[in-house]
Amino acid sequence: MSELHRTPLYDLHVSLGAKMVPFAGYEMPVQYPDGVMKEHLACREGAGLFDVSHMGQVRITGTNAAGALESLVPVDIAGLAEGRQRYAMFTNEDGGILDDLMVANRGNHLFLVVNAACKAEDIAHLERHLSHSCTVEPITDRALIALQGPKAEAALNALAPGAALMRFMDVATLDWNGVEVWVSRSGYTGEDGYEISVPEGAAEQFAKDLLSQASVVPIGLGARDSLRLEAGLCLYGSDIDTGTSPIEASLNWAIQKARRAGGARAGGFPGADRILREMNDGPARKRVGLLPDGRAPMRAGTKLFDGDEQVGEITSGGFAPSLERPISMGYVLTKLSKTGTQLEAEVRGKRMPVTVSDLPFRAATYKR
Repeated sequence: MSELHRTPLYDLHVSLGAKMVPFAGYEMPVQYPDGVMKEHLACREGAGLFDVSHMGQVRITGTNAAGALESLVPVDIAGLAEGRQRYAMFTNEDGGILDDLMVANRGNHLFLVVNAACKAEDIAHLERHLSHSCTVEPITDRALIALQGPKAEAALNALAPGAALMRFMDVATLDWNGVEVWVSRSGYTGEDGYEISVPEGAAEQFAKDLLSQASVVPIGLGARDSLRLEAGLCLYGSDIDTGTSPIEASLNWAIQKARRAGGARAGGFPGADRILREMNDGPARKRVGLLPDGRAPMRAGTKLFDGDEQVGEITSGGFAPSLERPISMGYVLTKLSKTGTQLEAEVRGKRMPVTVSDLPFRAATYKR
């Protein structure tokens, strides 16, 4: 096994009593002394600070960087206004998802944030396809911090004035004590909040300044996962992967009109034939929410049945602290994807009732 990397906030995590675990090649905090349940609820009620420095940050420059990137994603990048960000996914020739990512138009360049486990492959993918017309620059000297929750706005604005003026999916460069911080009003918890790119040498003090405010608590990977599950958000490698199309994953909303059949720049991305066909005809299976009966969580890998027929599988599952009940997501045959459909899950050799549910499980609170 290769040596684990450490983020610029590693020493801070240890000083706060974090339990450190291997994750995507890094030593990361899975929880702090208060535990996952309290961290989760603290984020929902106040503000949670997450170290996401293990994720990849990439700058793409070129006279037609947006058009070039559109050759790799089924998303409208050319129509993305300066100072705005958009969710996207890299697709393969079979219509599967290589990774999901965020793309921001920062004026003279595009700024991408990609998943930690995929970042080496993503950067190689970008360089292979775009280097003839663009410069692909991995950013390796900045930390990335997420601040999420209803009190995130006040906490960040106290350090970096201007944060409160931003709306969901805005991006801006703000000043914190003379340090340039790159801010997006976004996150992966379903809460209002921000992701902040900070020079690595200043990251620990910036995090400490946030944590010095009574409303802000540190959050580990455990609560990060339960928060995103309540929000009905996909985890790459679990809910979406190279064998999953964006349409199966119920990510149709992320494909804008310009890239759809009949749009101004329809197709032209890997897997377009399958993806556009599924948009028109419907996929064979769909990602849905699932509500298990009882108190026992149904986790990834649990098989789903309609009578004697296996009709799907759970891809994410656990206990939802905000809802005080177990929740799951997974794939079922499209004909069984209607909310309220009753299925059975096989848990430790026994069949247990489970009901198809709307997503998200908890409504988002983004500031639009």
